[in-house]
Order: sequence, then structure tokens, then C-alpha cells
Amino acid sequence: MQRVMIIGQPGSGKSTLARAMGAATGLPVVHIDYIHWLPDWVERSSDEKSRLCHEVEARDAWIFEGGHSLTWLTRMARADLVVWLDLPLWRRAWRVLWRSLVWHGHTRPDLPPGCPERFGRETLPFWAYIWHTRHTGRHNIERLVAQVPAGKRVAHLRTKSEVAGFLVGLTP
Repeated sequence: MQRVMIIGQPGSGKSTLARAMGAATGLPVVHIDYIHWLPDWVERSSDEKSRLCHEVEARDAWIFEGGHSLTWLTRMARADLVVWLDLPLWRRAWRVLWRSLVWHGHTRPDLPPGCPERFGRETLPFWAYIWHTRHTGRHNIERLVAQVPAGKRVAHLRTKSEVAGFLVGLTP
């Protein structure tokens, strides 16, 4: 296993799993938020995000977590393993709330410098996104996973215990 694609909706634990997998395997970890955001929460253009994603995908080894669905098919083509974190909305919402409170005013390790965690009115668009994409986002991932070529490994993890068991299987 040299290239791992981790996908899931906001709060599913993609960054946390990527870090744990990186520690267990020694593979380099790439967080999509480093590609998506510039300092001060400035979003890169879609073309720039695609270019940067393709640069990562071309590398020999990676654990690449996160979105930018425009590049999912090329990322999946290079991946040895696709991990889908498919946790329920209530758990994801709790995690987003918890990380917002814990990291408020500070930059999380999966974000680029200058993007401190926010909480309050300025996060309402993100909460609206989580709510409005709760079904469509999952269906998009489901369609992608259905396209994974035969012979590629897929891990569809739906609970905290499945994620924990998956990680135990990675450690020597």
C-alpha cells in the first residue's frame, strides 16, 4: 500500500484517520484543506486546486484525505486503497462542534497557517453546507465508490469501532 484516498463528509474524521494512518505506515499525509485554503480563509480557485491535487496524485506515495471532487476519479485511479468514512450526521455534527470549541482561535494541524478555527455567526455557512449536503454528499461518494475498479481495496467504515478496527489492522 503506497497511495491511500480518504473521503467522507465534514466531521467524519478524515484528517484524524489520515494522521493515524501516516503514523502507522510512514506514508506522507496530505490534507485537502492545505490545497483548498490560503491564509485568512481565502479559497483558491478551482483550477488551482485541481492543479495542486494532480501534483500530489502524481507522487509515488501518499495518504490524501478530503474533497475537491473534480479530481476524485484521477486520485482513485492512482490509489491502492480507498477509505470511505461514512459516519452518521449526528456524530459528524458533534465532531465539528467539538473541534470548533477546542481549536477556537487556533489553527488546527490539518489547516494551513493563518486559518484559525472559528465559532459563531461566521461558521453558519459551513453548518448550512453540512445540513444541505447530508444526502447529496453521501450519494456522490457512494457513486464514486461504485466506480472503484476491481482489484482495488475499499474500506467502507461506518462506525467508530470499525475505524478503530481498521487502524489496528495497519499496525505491525
